Amino acid sequence: MENPNGKVEFKEVSFTYDPDVELIKNLSIDVKAGETVAIVGQTGAGKSTLINLLMRFYELDNGTIEIDGIESTAYTRDSLRKNFGMVLQDTWLFDGSVKENIRYGKPKATEEEIVAAAKSAYAHSFIERLPKGYDTKLGNKGISLSTGQQQLLTIARVMLADPPMLILDEATSSVDTLTEVRIQTAFLKMMEDRTSFVIAHRLSTIREADVILVMDKGAVVEVGNHDTLMQKKGFYYRLHESQFK
Repeated sequence: MENPNGKVEFKEVSFTYDPDVELIKNLSIDVKAGETVAIVGQTGAGKSTLINLLMRFYELDNGTIEIDGIESTAYTRDSLRKNFGMVLQDTWLFDGSVKENIRYGKPKATEEEIVAAAKSAYAHSFIERLPKGYDTKLGNKGISLSTGQQQLLTIARVMLADPPMLILDEATSSVDTLTEVRIQTAFLKMMEDRTSFVIAHRLSTIREADVILVMDKGAVVEVGNHDTLMQKKGFYYRLHESQFK
């Protein structure tokens, strides 16, 4: 896969981990290039399952997922995954310097590019306060960062890689309010003009999504935008009301 536009289409997709338990059945979604798809639901609803299928960590039972009109199975897994930038709830940093961790997204990046990515991710200011700045070692032989700081570094890594499509898990329950605002702002900046799949935990962050998939017990129970789903007064409406009451 080279330079995709980012049009993603699920066509009659069915999948289950257990043949005796119906999960995703005949799901069809047409995501235009640059659109944002939010996936919402209570814990354990199956939000990550759609991401696993999109990234081909599991293969479909039936149906197809197409990117730019070509079935995802026609692409190599490696090239498919390189075209998605992923920021997940469980951040991954390795033993090495801050600079090396950010550069992982683009091994030949210059110092200027690394700093620019960190500034875009609102990570530059805390990096500057570290003992050796960008050369500060992390992990077992270095310092430990807070959960929020780790998240900002992984955002900087993705911004440096500049992928055409994004998968974001916007879980920020374990960070302070200021860091949460910075993470949300960095997410919005990163999502501009990119096809984005957002696993949403706080419904206030996804009101402007083009498509919202509402999941319950592994199944997609509603599809629409915020306004149409609120008017239905169904599962999304009840989820929304429970959060904001």
